[in-house]
Amino acid sequence: MEKSQYLEGVEKKDLFAHGHRACGGCGQALAARLVADAAGENTIACVATGCLEVFSSPYPDPSWRIPFLHSLFENAAAVASGVEAAYKALGKGPVNIIAQGGDGSTADIGFQSISGMFERGHNVLYVCYDNEAYMNTGVQRSSFTPLGARTTTTPTGNKTRKKNMPMIAADHGIPYVATATIDDFRDLQQKIKKALAIEGPKYIHILAPCPLGWGHHGELTVEVCRLAKDTGLFPIYEIVDGKVTNARKIPVKVPVEEYLKVQGRFKHLFKRGVPTEEVAEIQEIANQNIERFNL
Repeated sequence: MEKSQYLEGVEKKDLFAHGHRACGGCGQALAARLVADAAGENTIACVATGCLEVFSSPYPDPSWRIPFLHSLFENAAAVASGVEAAYKALGKGPVNIIAQGGDGSTADIGFQSISGMFERGHNVLYVCYDNEAYMNTGVQRSSFTPLGARTTTTPTGNKTRKKNMPMIAADHGIPYVATATIDDFRDLQQKIKKALAIEGPKYIHILAPCPLGWGHHGELTVEVCRLAKDTGLFPIYEIVDGKVTNARKIPVKVPVEEYLKVQGRFKHLFKRGVPTEEVAEIQEIANQNIERFNL
């Protein structure tokens, strides 16, 4: 497929401009650009502390071409809730309000804020950029770190399963939840637009590989996303009013070994080229996802 065909129908407005300080192949940088361009100029970005804030907002050369608010690690959802309440009180709008954060501000230290935002019913879209660790502070384990992954705080490999935040969000009774990856530009942007057209709280969970933390070459970022989907480790679906819809079928099922072997964080799972027992456990997680979502 030619590049022009691949990008056909993709919004490209440069509302998140180039020239930022992200690492080569940064999945979060690409995701943020796709989100901003899909949302359009009538958008306010409420971004938590983390890699995205650090590499995109330094004065005097910020990448954001839309209003941008920097919050603490733990309160991006609370800040976005306040912005939405202020617009209502002032009789202004409509405006797209998007809270954005990584692992910590979503699954860990910011979980109470996002849960409260969902419960109160604010008309805000929360976008999680999932790079499966605390990358900005040195690749420490988070609740999104998958089983077996090596981080600086799990040097022998993480021993717990990844928190299923999309399902937790859906259990709050919010009208729209979706997962997406940066390799499928159109799908990601269509979900952003669909979410913003819905009144009430929404949640989109985007897999955003970190070459530095995951230990893969920057040019493999898109391929790593495809492998995550085709193994079943990162299922793609929507949840509309509590019902799972539009689950992406896996065209050809790929063994998890092909996903794990291209990442340095899983290197210890293959001693002398032979997979350890943990690889079988990870394969079982993928199999469970495939069965659960009928992939």
